[in-house]
Amino acid sequence: MNDNSFEGQNYMVNDLAAKAKQEFYPGQVTASHQEGTDFLFRCDNGVQLRLEVITDKVLRFRFATENGFAPDFSYAFPEGVPSRQELVFLEFREKEDHYRITTNRLICTIAKEGLKTRVLNRSGVVLMQDDKGFHWEYDYDSGNDIVKMSKQVQSGVCYYGLGDKPENMNLRGRRFTNWGTDTYGYVKGSDPLYKNIPFYLELQQRLAHGIFFDNSFKSHFDFAAERADVTSFWSQGGEMNYYFIYGPSLTEVTQEYTRLTCPPELPPLWALGYHQCKWSYYPESNVKAIAQGFRDRQIPCDALYLDIDYMDGYRCFTWSPTHFPEPKRMVQELAADGFKTIVIIDPGIKIDPNYSVYSEALANDYFCRRADGPLMKGSVWPGLCNFPDYTRPEVREWWAGLFKGLIQEDGVKGVWNDMNEPAVFEKGTFPDDVRFHYDGHPASHKKAHNIYGMQMARATAAGVKQFSYPNRPFSITRSSYAGGQRYSSAWTGDNIASWEHLWLANIQCQRLSISGFSFVGSDIGGFIDTPDAELYVRWIALGAFHPFFRTHSSGDHGDQEPWSFGEEAANLAKSFIELRYRLLPYMYTTFWQYVKQGTPMLRPLTFLDQNDTETYLRMAEFGLGDHLLVCPITQAGVDGRWMYLPRGDWFYYYTDEPKSGGAEVWATAGLDRIPLFVRAGAVLPFYPVQQYVGEKVIEEVTLHVYYKAGQESSVLYDDGGEGYGYLEGHQTTRRFTVLGTDKGLLLQQTIEGEYQPSFTRYRVVLHGLPFGPTAYSTDGQPSEAEEVTLETGLALPSIVVSAGFTELVIG
Repeated sequence: MNDNSFEGQNYMVNDLAAKAKQEFYPGQVTASHQEGTDFLFRCDNGVQLRLEVITDKVLRFRFATENGFAPDFSYAFPEGVPSRQELVFLEFREKEDHYRITTNRLICTIAKEGLKTRVLNRSGVVLMQDDKGFHWEYDYDSGNDIVKMSKQVQSGVCYYGLGDKPENMNLRGRRFTNWGTDTYGYVKGSDPLYKNIPFYLELQQRLAHGIFFDNSFKSHFDFAAERADVTSFWSQGGEMNYYFIYGPSLTEVTQEYTRLTCPPELPPLWALGYHQCKWSYYPESNVKAIAQGFRDRQIPCDALYLDIDYMDGYRCFTWSPTHFPEPKRMVQELAADGFKTIVIIDPGIKIDPNYSVYSEALANDYFCRRADGPLMKGSVWPGLCNFPDYTRPEVREWWAGLFKGLIQEDGVKGVWNDMNEPAVFEKGTFPDDVRFHYDGHPASHKKAHNIYGMQMARATAAGVKQFSYPNRPFSITRSSYAGGQRYSSAWTGDNIASWEHLWLANIQCQRLSISGFSFVGSDIGGFIDTPDAELYVRWIALGAFHPFFRTHSSGDHGDQEPWSFGEEAANLAKSFIELRYRLLPYMYTTFWQYVKQGTPMLRPLTFLDQNDTETYLRMAEFGLGDHLLVCPITQAGVDGRWMYLPRGDWFYYYTDEPKSGGAEVWATAGLDRIPLFVRAGAVLPFYPVQQYVGEKVIEEVTLHVYYKAGQESSVLYDDGGEGYGYLEGHQTTRRFTVLGTDKGLLLQQTIEGEYQPSFTRYRVVLHGLPFGPTAYSTDGQPSEAEEVTLETGLALPSIVVSAGFTELVIG
């Protein structure tokens, strides 16, 4: 062979390599087929699009290259596939250059050339339009297709969601990656973090929709960062498989997504109380001293946590014989004083033939293996470990059974899953070649990494539920995937004791909430480093309005109990924790709304009024439930802040000063306050302060009724806060309507459900009346009012009425 021919051959090889890197696109549609609510389009180059109409507002797009469609399965859904709704109207038409599918709410067009799609509402407003649309690139190293999608950016668009990204609320102009990572001491802009929730919301022309890119491989999102007129998402393998979810309100988009991926069950009421945690509380004498510290100071607390040092050499499901020689007795004694014990469990199982959990898993071949057969080994807290394959049903069942000792026998009330990204010291995570069962869809770590923590949380939740019955389970996880809210609460990971991290905690919890994951909180005070008294008090003030309310810290940075910062700080922390316990019926009702309707518990300002462009870029203010607006203080040395009130009428919680929304207001807030406003017309239910849930039989609920010129509705849900009776109808939903005029106020109650709560009466406290009331009547009978002084110092008229009243008239 001469030199010239050799050069020619070399050129050919390089040319083929270059071609292997090129992007490919769908060709010309040659066939279309409708089967029920599914539509299949085939192109001349083998590309296929399956469009599934899930509901009249939710469309699913699945693209396949020449390999065809894989079996349909996703951990995002309880049954592996999304549930459908019956459609009222569905029409399919073929046009000259496109196809058109119409539902009651949407019009979708699919171009015959290149399968480019466009979605409009029934008024003809374009909601989503492809730029390049679907395209892909072959990845020689893995054999996967790198699947890509790009969309046109509409004018004035804002992007929200994507889980706990530590970034500004509006994601426009940013790029992100989903690849669960143990990011110790992350900062604003760190990416990726622990959770993988490939769902975002888009707001443009005051209309909202969402995209759920259901792909568990490492995925990327570009929100008009590289090109201002294009947004895109892509993944290192798997299918281009995404859902278009129409609102038109932002809240409705989150509701549809949460219902699609399924909300959680109701937690036990105590799980919404205050929790105290540290790495680590040991030995037993220390735990008892912490418990005594709360009760002596009368600072309410429901849960104490034991971190990894409670174990025997960090072996999961064991107790340290020196630190906790009689764990069952200790847990019982704590329970007698109202404390629920929560323990940590990690995925790494110590390689130790004398350790029963290890030997059982080894004998049954439950551990993950490398491609050539060896067990996956990695170092975490116990040293060298093997790791269960939670994507196997029999492994999940085995894992769930391991909790019998901790929960049923020892009396532990909850489990905290950590290090489940999965994290491995010095390596980050597992190698790519680790193999997983993936519930009958064999996969490498490339596909399973992002769902590993979720499947561990799933197995844990099953075990805690099994052995807690007839009581409700409680669990918490660090890592998760879309739909993981079904199994666990969550926290935002290893944060830092800084004002920036207080600011981040606010944003991250809001973002998780609108991404379907409402049962969230942060490590109050920061996990790393030590806060000063002011930062701790400001943080616990914010945490009191997060669904998951826990202080957690690393022990080598000092103590972080509420009394660790001096008497003044302890009293201030106590007052915010007491406010949380008063608010429990409101918080529990808000959780019930999340479970029933998919509504986010924490609602960014934009969700409260997306028709007001002033809300689009603001992020400090958030709504909790239907009627509270909160705005934390995130700067040192200030005595208040400017904040934006959504349109409508509001009352400042501490003074009852009325404010009109649609404007910035100054909220005076020394260390004893957090800027907190109540919507006019709201009926806020308060419990008396308890040291822990269940300490007292609740005989009277206070209804704080806020005047409104006009009408407003509120709701109070109750089922006892424990057990599963509510599934058999043992619940009550009490709906209140306030109707105010310049001369009077009418409060009406309707009651649904047969459950009889412990309380038999309400104390109705009247706020903001613009008139001096002279007469009160309950269900046609005269009533007497008396003045009551609240914890805020306000002296207001109040009336005690039967909990079964129908109508209260004030005039």
